[in-house]
Amino acid sequence: MHITFIGGGNMAGALITGLLQKGFDPTSIGVVEISAESRAQLSEKFGIATHEAISAAAVATDIIVLAVKPQQLHGVAAQLHGLIDGKLVISIAAGVRSADLSLWLGGHGVIVRAMPNTPAMVLAGVTGLYALPGVPEYQRQQAEIILGAVGTTLWLEKEEQMDAVTAISGSGPAYVFLFIEALQTAAVELGLSPDDARILSLETFLGAAKLASQSSEDAATLRARVTSKGGTTERAILAMEAAGIKQTIIQATQAACQRSRELGDELGKMGAGGII
Repeated sequence: MHITFIGGGNMAGALITGLLQKGFDPTSIGVVEISAESRAQLSEKFGIATHEAISAAAVATDIIVLAVKPQQLHGVAAQLHGLIDGKLVISIAAGVRSADLSLWLGGHGVIVRAMPNTPAMVLAGVTGLYALPGVPEYQRQQAEIILGAVGTTLWLEKEEQMDAVTAISGSGPAYVFLFIEALQTAAVELGLSPDDARILSLETFLGAAKLASQSSEDAATLRARVTSKGGTTERAILAMEAAGIKQTIIQATQAACQRSRELGDELGKMGAGGII
């Protein structure tokens, strides 16, 4: 596979890192990036070709990965007109629906939409994938290989499910960071040093997540096993239940999902004379 990334930001860098670690030849990867400084850094770090602007030569590859901000995607798509016949186009721009992108690309139908998350930066991400019906199986596999270079992949049957993926895994790292932040604050208030609070909180979270991922039992069962009757954990869980923390998390995630739907509507207006 020969791949061109449009946009050389953090997520593109993570994907390139993952691909190279999987054994990809640097000469099979190129990046279009308007920043001269970023182009120099990408070239030095990865040994890949870089281009200042979209051109026939820059996108003379099998696969185009759109790694620009959602608000920039309409303009990028206009520049790709006539240059992507039959090529697989992978979009990692949050919120932009495949039908809108296809329209902006002049009816191009070989599109896979991807929703990676920030742990991809350490090759521990999870990505939701959705392919338009016209995407052949071999190109679906190519998309899976590329996004699988930075973690786990999950195919969706309906694009509408991407809003839920955005709310759970796309925004999810922020929820985790908030919990870790609260745990560290509590540790310091209980008399531990900030360094000790950080170690205990992070390692506890990492260990619990690893235990859950390797267990055949669900999270509720694992939680119950730790919660001894009359013990310290039960007292903490009862306090959380009294505060409605579980329901608050569910409601917050639903709010994120709703916002994802709204952003899809707003971003879609770009191609219809909208102001986004």
